[in-house]
Amino acid sequence: MSHISNNVCIRLTSDVSSQLVDKSIEANYSSKDVKYVLPGDEITSDQTFMRGHGTYLSANDTDKQLIASIAGIVEPINRLISVRPLRTRYNGEIGDVIVGRIIEVQNKRWKVETNSRLDSVLQLSGVNLPGGELRRKTAEDEISMRNYLKEGDIISAEVQNIFEDGALGLHTRSLKYGKLGQGIMVRVSPSLIERRKNHFHKLPIGANIILGNNGFVWISQTVAEGSESGGHVLDFSDIPLQEREIMSRLRNCTLGLAKHKVMLNDTSVLYAFEISVQLAYHPKDLLMPEVIALIAEQTRHRLNEFERMDVN
Repeated sequence: MSHISNNVCIRLTSDVSSQLVDKSIEANYSSKDVKYVLPGDEITSDQTFMRGHGTYLSANDTDKQLIASIAGIVEPINRLISVRPLRTRYNGEIGDVIVGRIIEVQNKRWKVETNSRLDSVLQLSGVNLPGGELRRKTAEDEISMRNYLKEGDIISAEVQNIFEDGALGLHTRSLKYGKLGQGIMVRVSPSLIERRKNHFHKLPIGANIILGNNGFVWISQTVAEGSESGGHVLDFSDIPLQEREIMSRLRNCTLGLAKHKVMLNDTSVLYAFEISVQLAYHPKDLLMPEVIALIAEQTRHRLNEFERMDVN
């Protein structure tokens, strides 16, 4: 940035580089210490290492150096060295559960914002009809697309395929997917969402949560058993105050854990919720930095205890 002097930039770069450059590069990268780099930092001058994502070779012909092209964490895999960016867009994989927002209705498809580099695509053939009827989509269905989903609707879906340009193809051909009703959507870094077999959770505190692999988290009231309809039957009645407070507390706990880089899953979010209740904090108190820092630290401690018990 223009207001930062060159001296400051040089000092930052040299401090980080001094932690990374070591004569014994293999011993250096075999340790468990995390290695951070800035763009332009030298990673290694050992030419036996291969260049991975986020790196490039210097133009110096006499002494080829491996240089970081992005800010991130050095990740060596055998002789291949890559740099994983600290913040990045969502890179989808087939089978991922996502939460997205409809941004455009097109010919036989919807465009969906999923926090990825390109807008995702939901084909008309990839959605369930009302009642779960399975049949080929007709011209009448194409005309009625906006009755199914329109701009601004929030949906849950699954990544079905990845196109050549990197765009994601989605589908909602299961009654657990579809349009979402009343709730709160929280946006966090996709790297903080822990990959698990199940990303739909019915929490015992009286709320449902969907942890989308793309970093969008959906918090809603508890849905009655057997009421899954793919979003074609939604309840827009007033939500009781107690349930709204539960959802607000969950929302603030989720954002607080993400701010302090705690991995998000149903266990960590539930621990943070329970700790905030035990400490008698009101949901609005969780917006205070010192309060959420305390809850995040106690949640991390409780997760470590749980892992130790699980190992033993």
